[in-house]
Amino acid sequence: MLFKALLGISRRTRASAAHIPSQCAVCHAWPSQRVCNACAARFAQPTARCQRCALRVPDGVDVCGACTLHPPLFDACIAAVDYAYPWADILGDFKFRGDAGWAATLATLMRSTPWIEPALEAADRVLPVPLSTDRLRERGFNQSALLARQLAGAKADALTLLRIHATEAQSSLPRAQRLRNLHGAFAVEPARAARLQGQRVVLLDDVMTTGATLHAATQALREAGAAHVTAIVLARTGAD
Repeated sequence: MLFKALLGISRRTRASAAHIPSQCAVCHAWPSQRVCNACAARFAQPTARCQRCALRVPDGVDVCGACTLHPPLFDACIAAVDYAYPWADILGDFKFRGDAGWAATLATLMRSTPWIEPALEAADRVLPVPLSTDRLRERGFNQSALLARQLAGAKADALTLLRIHATEAQSSLPRAQRLRNLHGAFAVEPARAARLQGQRVVLLDDVMTTGATLHAATQALREAGAAHVTAIVLARTGAD
């Protein structure tokens, strides 16, 4: 009940907010959507990305050299935008300054990204990367769960993948240290594990930096029998 209370935002409130005029958070045009169409077109242009890790690659390249040599555990990765202006600031408002109202706008941005819609349609279920209990209580909601609900509706499943222990802040750590910190951090709810057997799963997170979090979460899903895992993230940082 606590989880649902922290996660929930009334549908009526969201629906009403969608019709209230606001100012574009980027160019400050008024009245506007939270990000106007012109700014979305300017700062969210599709770009060539590695199909396995979503890093930018030259046109015509499908898989980057690093993923060719060391393929990640997940089968594919799709990112909507770079973790850069203006999306880094907007994500800060969304995650750290309690503005859960960004979920609908950012989900719309993600859905308009090439290949995200087909990946969602092909998935049996969409699993947001979970937060620790302490982080969830502190923040009041799981931003990835809100995005999953907006993107996937009934396919969104915030109960199957669990975070079973907290980790120290990861942002300043190298990938190897992140992997060590996250070892064993995720597990599948035992009563729901059988439902993952042979399924196609979308694993959804807000930001991908080194891929360590997605790696650890995918490992838990593979052990439970998931047949295919596509990672979808809103924003991708520029380097592993």
